[in-house]
Amino acid sequence: MATENQPSVVPTTIPAPAVIGEPKTDIPGPNDASNPIATNADLAQAETAAQVADTAEKLDKLTVDEPKPAIPTTDTVATEKETEKQAPVLAPPGGPLKALFAELPSITETAGYTEMWGVQLSEDSHIPTTIVLEKFLRANNRDVAKAKAQLIEALKWRKKIQPAKLLADNEFDATKFGGVGYVTTYPGADGGKKEIVTWNIYGAVKDNKATFGNLEEFIKWRAALMELSVQELDLASATEKIPENGVDPYRTIQVHDYLNVSFLRMDPVVKAASTEVIKVFSMAYPELLKEKFFVNVPVLMGWVFAAMKLFLSPETIKKFHPLSYGHGLAGELPSIGKQLPKPYGGEGKPNLMDGHTVKYAPIPDMAKDATGDQPTAAA
Repeated sequence: MATENQPSVVPTTIPAPAVIGEPKTDIPGPNDASNPIATNADLAQAETAAQVADTAEKLDKLTVDEPKPAIPTTDTVATEKETEKQAPVLAPPGGPLKALFAELPSITETAGYTEMWGVQLSEDSHIPTTIVLEKFLRANNRDVAKAKAQLIEALKWRKKIQPAKLLADNEFDATKFGGVGYVTTYPGADGGKKEIVTWNIYGAVKDNKATFGNLEEFIKWRAALMELSVQELDLASATEKIPENGVDPYRTIQVHDYLNVSFLRMDPVVKAASTEVIKVFSMAYPELLKEKFFVNVPVLMGWVFAAMKLFLSPETIKKFHPLSYGHGLAGELPSIGKQLPKPYGGEGKPNLMDGHTVKYAPIPDMAKDATGDQPTAAA
């Protein structure tokens, strides 16, 4: 008999686990060539199939009154998210213009602003509004969703910058921008519609860092000058729509004069300002440009045109005409060529000094001495 201090004997044989249900007899063995051992991929596939079968069984048990939910897949989830992002605008009967008018209430509500180029955006019977919307459609190949997005962005920009107010109220620094920008108008041939020309005389820049260095200030000045040409268009008083699939009569001409402007190629400050103007104005002033002429263009100014291609459509690029000499401009504009200033091949005034421009703050007189009696040279 074992004593109380004798240890109990632990059995060395582990009992087999109880078998629940019928034992599986089809599990392949290591030497079963006809039925090889399943790989991890096979097992994963089998597990997925089992889950799908289990889900299907649960769906079959739903009552008739309960709709069977769709089983989301990776593809359907991605598609739903993409659809939410794009939110395409479906064109109702009447074409893209009608569709964009249908979106106008949500456009102005989103932007929190209703004014575009002097026009208070209104209903589809308002001709000035149809002109504005048609321009945004043409700028986007009549894609309603893209036109809507750009119009919202442009309205938000106008709300923030207030370019018309800049033109009316601001006095810009004449030492930075004086003589650089003008707007002139010329009667059309045979009593036709007047031509509006915006001039950018970059050769008049005395200090490129002063003029272009403050990017925000330069954009404001350039926007005010643009608003001056927009005011001459007077879209708010227009009584005729843009002809369907026809030529848009509500556009202006721009001339950029690069005489004696060799520094533009290498100066990063000027390049940054020019690139920003192209980017902002292509968004905020679409389809207001009839033609743009680059006169007295140095051969090394190719980067300007390369920058434009990044932001402008091929149709807009076709409107650009580089000219090596200023006097060749009159020949490019035969309807008003004779009226242009003489440096540009016309028979008009000797320069642009009589053209319209933005307001400038008075330039201080020469510094006075302490007594205030006699002027002395400024330091």
